[in-house]
Amino acid sequence: MLICSGCVYSQNNEQKENSSGDVWDTVITLNSLNRSFEKQQLTNVRAPFFSFPEELHRNRLATVLSVDGVLLSSSILILNQLWYKKYDRSAFHFFDDSREWMQMDKLGHLMAAHTLTGYCYYTFRWAGMKKLNAALYGGALSLGYMTALEALDGQSEHWGFSVADMTANVLGTAIFVSQTMLLGERRVKLKISYHPTRYAQYRPEVYGAGFGERALKDYNGQTHWFSLSSGLLMPKQSKIPKWFCISLGYGAEGMLGGYSNPEFNEKGEQLPHFDRYRQFYLSFDVDFAQVKTKKKWVHLLLLAVNAIKVPFPALEYNTKGQFRFHYLYF
Repeated sequence: MLICSGCVYSQNNEQKENSSGDVWDTVITLNSLNRSFEKQQLTNVRAPFFSFPEELHRNRLATVLSVDGVLLSSSILILNQLWYKKYDRSAFHFFDDSREWMQMDKLGHLMAAHTLTGYCYYTFRWAGMKKLNAALYGGALSLGYMTALEALDGQSEHWGFSVADMTANVLGTAIFVSQTMLLGERRVKLKISYHPTRYAQYRPEVYGAGFGERALKDYNGQTHWFSLSSGLLMPKQSKIPKWFCISLGYGAEGMLGGYSNPEFNEKGEQLPHFDRYRQFYLSFDVDFAQVKTKKKWVHLLLLAVNAIKVPFPALEYNTKGQFRFHYLYF
């Protein structure tokens, strides 16, 4: 997996068009359309962490297409075997879950699509694609994968094709692609944080038993963040470090069920009453893509964890009308 940000993008050497019609020549021809786009972005670039090839490498592109194709298609097959086969199948149908889990699951779709788009984008950049093409192809591949998962939901009697989920998938992809195309860099980073909660113990069948499983399933402990890099928002200033971010977060608590809290759990035990409420946060964050290091492996390691919000003090406002200050919020 190649994940990087803040790279200098070289102007594409002029490539000759040909009309052979194969897929490689189509990609090369599309790459040549990026010359004006790349030229406009050169005025705002910064020091590189990595450099990408200036020319399209057919061997690298073949590797990317093969590896990505195997990874994405095999993951769909594995999910179908290990997850969807546990539930009864039905004819394709739609399912409205837009109000479920106070929209926390929708933010999960948003981030998943955004993260997958980023992975596809940077693998295409490694193959020598220019930014515009890599963003478009990466976004299309990510959206195709997320759509395939929704199609599996649509044939499951337990769920259905969710328009709300699909909207979140499109939006997550669009956030990445639009920033790359229009700004040349990602000024807003989507991140997530998690802390264990007391709610998971009451319904372990829903939230899981271990830390890892609960981190994925317990929406009460998740917070989704939009971190805005001060260095990228104000590139000409030098007093504030480029890695320093202002971060806006959203979370929800008190949820023992998707739409409402049940009175009893799966074992027939009576559950305590909890108020369901939304939370809005203001905090700080670190954009590891802006942390300079001479070691490429260190930079890759930092970028690998860049989707996780760094714990910082945070100010919370919730729909119970409360303001709360957290000295260190996860």
